[in-house]
Amino acid sequence: MTSVPSPARRRPGPALAALFLATFVMGSAELVVVGLLRLVAGDLGVSVDTAGALVTAYALGICAGGPLLTALTIRFRRRTLAWASLAGYVAGNLLAAVAQDFGTLLAARALTGALQGLFLGAAFTVAAALVPPERTGRAISAVFGGIAVSTALGVPLGTLAAQHLGWRAAFTAIVVLGALALLTTAVCVPPVDGAGTGGLWSQSRHALAPRVLAVLGVGLLLMGGQFAAFTYITPFLEDVTGVSGTWLTVFLFAYGAATAAGTFAGGWAADRDAARTLVAANLVLVAALAVLWAAGASWAAVALALVLWGVVGFGLVPALQYRVGLLAGPGRDLASTLPASAVNAGIAAGAVAGGAAVAHGGARDAVLTGLLVCAVALPATWASGRLRPAGAARKPAAADAESRSPG
Repeated sequence: MTSVPSPARRRPGPALAALFLATFVMGSAELVVVGLLRLVAGDLGVSVDTAGALVTAYALGICAGGPLLTALTIRFRRRTLAWASLAGYVAGNLLAAVAQDFGTLLAARALTGALQGLFLGAAFTVAAALVPPERTGRAISAVFGGIAVSTALGVPLGTLAAQHLGWRAAFTAIVVLGALALLTTAVCVPPVDGAGTGGLWSQSRHALAPRVLAVLGVGLLLMGGQFAAFTYITPFLEDVTGVSGTWLTVFLFAYGAATAAGTFAGGWAADRDAARTLVAANLVLVAALAVLWAAGASWAAVALALVLWGVVGFGLVPALQYRVGLLAGPGRDLASTLPASAVNAGIAAGAVAGGAAVAHGGARDAVLTGLLVCAVALPATWASGRLRPAGAARKPAAADAESRSPG
């Protein structure tokens, strides 16, 4: 059973704000390194493509390290895991800030990626326990919203600071903000028990059930399709649309702002019907990518497509998290880390697919690749919406009660 003191349920705002700040810090740390690769490479004496392994190490940390750490700590209280993983995250970024060689920096990135995965799983469980069942999706979006907002604000600001003060300044800022997030989490987040039941073996049977893996596969396809295109959106805008300079920044900021807004809207939609939200998001993704590919030379069409893409692209994540938690049932503590793994695996695979398309025919082919992947995903997304928790067919009343429980 998940238990939260009643005052926290009545006033969940401070706790959700603390979790939002923590994920804002983590989202900034995850992506800011993309803008620092040349600075890191020059300072530590490695090539830029070698420095790119810092992105891969972090993603692999989330994909593999997050579920592994969650499995090892499955019997710990979620609040304890939240502040402990955040404390480790701050320490890991401090190690990155003072690293004198590339190997140390690479290890720090892998470690902080794994700790982010652990934190997200605990934070989603805590957030769901803080609110009434009918607001679970919005609580999830409050947590994930920190990552979305960091894409629009934290990453460009961190990159700008690094350009003037050096790459270590970006990691130092993350340490400072992370320490503030740790303090607010320790003060504002109440004790929360796990939402799942049993030990590792018991939870893994539910968390890795075929119905859960099917929804995770949908998430992987949807993110893979997006990032086959988005990884190369800058060369697409420059070469196909003819956007450059300040206008390039405006187009990308519009996408980032839409992403942040869409994440919160996606939480509201997930509360209404998470399965239909995933299908609707998939349809809009196909439409937006089709417009980009077919009308890429039109500034107006591209701007509209980017905004629509931004709204649904990460707006589908709360619904994905909600569905995984619902279908995992008693295994939701362990399952709570798996959507992040699927999302990052999709990002990595999509980047590779997009790179192959660019090598073959240019950035427009990368958008076409993303369009095809999202189109292929649509039947699977629709079919996954028909999946129900174990026992739902035999006990409809119990299944209905579970569908309204925190996910």
